[in-house]
Amino acid sequence: MQKIILQLTYSFAVRIFLKLIVGVKFDNAKFLLNEKQFIIVANHNSHLDTMTLLASIPSKIIDKVKPVAAADHFGKTKLKEKLTNYFVNTLLIQRKRDLENPENDPINKMIKAIEDGYSLIIFPEGTRGEPEIQQPLKPGVAYVLKSKPHINYIPAYMTGMGKAMPKDDNLIVPHSSTLSFGEPTQISSLEISEILAQIEQDFNNLKMKKHPN
Repeated sequence: MQKIILQLTYSFAVRIFLKLIVGVKFDNAKFLLNEKQFIIVANHNSHLDTMTLLASIPSKIIDKVKPVAAADHFGKTKLKEKLTNYFVNTLLIQRKRDLENPENDPINKMIKAIEDGYSLIIFPEGTRGEPEIQQPLKPGVAYVLKSKPHINYIPAYMTGMGKAMPKDDNLIVPHSSTLSFGEPTQISSLEISEILAQIEQDFNNLKMKKHPN
């Protein structure tokens, strides 16, 4: 039942709304069907980012893709946690590591979700920043990729979302926005700093592709 609701919500209603009302231009994401599992690694400016990425994913696999989100925000109450997990299919994690309680540790939870057969959407900036300004990347995504180096990650870069739905504003307004995907890629190093540098370069390449000047 959840799969049907996710398909109707994101592959149909949200996609039409984002495309026709907001003005989002989507890259074709059918190539994701060729990937057994993947981690989408995306920049983050707005709550629209998760909606846009879910709306781009082929409906056939949408229930197998979990956006990773902050438990302190999206799981503030038990009701909000249940609704978010059901209607957004989220994997809620705490922001800080918890090595004393491995089952609650955010890195372990992401790795377990992968081992359970899910693909993930991760925003390595951690939180929404200023529109079109990239923040330093947090190392969590690099630890996950280091643990699963055989899994492809897919860089995704969005523009305009922070203007269409700014941080601290729940109003969505039309604004020229784009979602671009890079090629499915594996990490070229097991060093955390080098993995983060590789992802940052991917973001810069996608940004330059959209704004060459």
